[in-house]
Amino acid sequence: MRYLPLTPADRQEMLARIGVPSVDALFADVPAAARRDGLLDLPRAMGEIEVERHITALAAKNLAAAGSAGFFVGGGAYRHHVPAAVDHLIQRGEFLTSYTPYQPEISQGTLQYLFEFQTQVALLTGMEVANASMYDGATACAEAVLMANRVTRRNQAVLSGGLHPHYRGVCETHARFAGFKLLAQDPAPGGGEDLAGLIDGETSCVVVQNPDFYGEIRDYSDLAALCHQAGALLVVVVTEIVSLGLIRPPGAMGADIVAAEGQAIGNALNFGGPYVGLFATREKFVRQMPGRLAGQTVDADGRRGWVLTLSTREQHIRREKATSNICTNAGLCALAFTIHLALLGEAGLRQLAQLNHAAAVRLADRLETLPGLQLVNRSFFNEFTVRLGRPAAPLVEALAARRILAGIPISRFYPQRADMADLLLLAATELTTPEDVDRLAAGLAEVLA
Repeated sequence: MRYLPLTPADRQEMLARIGVPSVDALFADVPAAARRDGLLDLPRAMGEIEVERHITALAAKNLAAAGSAGFFVGGGAYRHHVPAAVDHLIQRGEFLTSYTPYQPEISQGTLQYLFEFQTQVALLTGMEVANASMYDGATACAEAVLMANRVTRRNQAVLSGGLHPHYRGVCETHARFAGFKLLAQDPAPGGGEDLAGLIDGETSCVVVQNPDFYGEIRDYSDLAALCHQAGALLVVVVTEIVSLGLIRPPGAMGADIVAAEGQAIGNALNFGGPYVGLFATREKFVRQMPGRLAGQTVDADGRRGWVLTLSTREQHIRREKATSNICTNAGLCALAFTIHLALLGEAGLRQLAQLNHAAAVRLADRLETLPGLQLVNRSFFNEFTVRLGRPAAPLVEALAARRILAGIPISRFYPQRADMADLLLLAATELTTPEDVDRLAAGLAEVLA
């Protein structure tokens, strides 16, 4: 999209229309201390060759996933192989756009892939209807709580201790400004979840994660029944969407809303974003669902086509009364997800999930041979937690110096919990080789000695 700057005449016309004499007057409400007086102190201009050398030197300071001697980082963002066909196909003119498809007559490519995306997400999660994507998994989780509040007309949500701490933080931010209550269970890696005691007549929903933040896989069928008996909804969060190629989908457990992160299919790590949020629910709740919906229809000549449907829920029509304020969001990431999943197919996704699980089992079995290292959870997909017997953070730094990215210290999220200081979260995917596992085991043995 070209950048066409405003002319001085354009600015004056705009200022006159809103009744402001100057640009400075427009920003008069911004405190003087927060405004810059004068030009930025920028370095001299560089030529293209100099810029390339400078950027290359900066990049060399990073320990990239592809250049590491072992990559075991997960925690909600996962390193998977993305076929070259994905990046090629998303550039096709039928799809590549920064424009929200409000005009169906010029947006059939975009609307069709969004319809296919919704179908894939609904099938994958075992739900009845899915929207055209959210910003990411964390905001999808917070939107799920807001939706549950609308559906139940209650104002209190229960968060599992196994929920990703970043997702919990986003929910807390929404709660502070939207005015609802949160009851958050203390995290207990590898332990049980006693959520029943937190559910009462004021509970709008219970939010759980499967596999949870520490890698544990659980069956939430009984919890779903408890929620429904109390008139509450069950929200299931999935941060590693590839897991649904192998484990039971949330819909089969009785989930009412599924909020997930779709990065693991079709999208690289991308420095932490952009990612793509997935959102699915029961059809009876569709009018309270946030985000756009693409629907299939026929035109005046009887030809199949696609349009945005149930749009009266959205902000471009209902403004402040909309179910959400999702706009253009990360549609290109949703397209990458759609193409990659279509290339995989049902059998391919199952095989990919099996490769991930096998890699994690191989890693866990190898690490258990190290003296003093204890596996915290036995039921996992491609991610699990270990107890090292000494603080994990310094060991991770020591291994990074050996070009091994050895997972995430849990203390990064819960520094106040002394009992979590020695916990390390590790992930393995189809890209994790036996040689990677051997290097990590050797490195851990060395730094633990």
